[in-house]
Amino acid sequence: MELRHLRYFVTVAEELHFTRAAERLHMAQPPLSQQIQSLEAELGVALFLREKRKVELTAAGQQFLLRARRILADTEEAAELARRAARGEVGELRIGFTSSLPLTPILPAALHAYRQHYPAVRLTLREMFTTDQFSALQQQDIDVGFVRFNGLSPAANILVQELRRDPLLVVINSNHPLAGEPRLSLGQLRDEGMISYPRSAGTGLHTVIRQLCEACGFEPRITQEAGEATTQVGLVAAGLGIAILPSPLECVQLPGVRYIPLTDDGAYLAMGIATREGDSSPLVTGFIAHLWDEIPAS
Repeated sequence: MELRHLRYFVTVAEELHFTRAAERLHMAQPPLSQQIQSLEAELGVALFLREKRKVELTAAGQQFLLRARRILADTEEAAELARRAARGEVGELRIGFTSSLPLTPILPAALHAYRQHYPAVRLTLREMFTTDQFSALQQQDIDVGFVRFNGLSPAANILVQELRRDPLLVVINSNHPLAGEPRLSLGQLRDEGMISYPRSAGTGLHTVIRQLCEACGFEPRITQEAGEATTQVGLVAAGLGIAILPSPLECVQLPGVRYIPLTDDGAYLAMGIATREGDSSPLVTGFIAHLWDEIPAS
């Protein structure tokens, strides 16, 4: 039994007339009658009562019609779902992002634009450090990742495309002697105790700060470690040291804290979009396309 046999049967059942059914199916009447007879032989039951002037469904035919219609509808639905999946219109897209990303225009704009075009795609977002995103991409636990990648080497088979560069700011207590400066260089901060992410946190900022300090001829003196940027800002407000964070975090405003731009070359943290090399998934390619449309506006 093939789907075409079900279509033949349903058409005859709706018309209750073999000639009219054949016309709807764009075929001759004798072959249609032969196909219905073949179907009945396969099922071992009569589906139609054939009289000289009329055709009627048998009790078996009435029950078979209900299921045949359902099967044909399910088949068309499955085919349409497959076509939509091939166009990237359905499915699940898993997105990793670093903690500062929601503080930039990129993520809200990209997600809004994508949802406008692909409302049936389920978006699953996970906040993760960059190195964790690289691992998750390799293990196929996420599909795309928004990463901070200067100071880090991308994992094997991971492609990173730069989206923007955020300047680094000194987070300093407002009572500090340098708090009134419009700009600072790291050389002016060589004697300061720094509050930083742990090296194990998986953020490239730790490496970037160390490289910038070394270029100024000194090693950073890390006096406190905190895994959350907001915690670092709070510790600065408490007078426990200075912190260096990307500019989107300037929106975290606490009494007693100032944000001052750094003038050193390379004092920025790059944001990029990471994918698996060669990933041609319609979900991923569609998301990346809409993301690039939003970058000029950001």
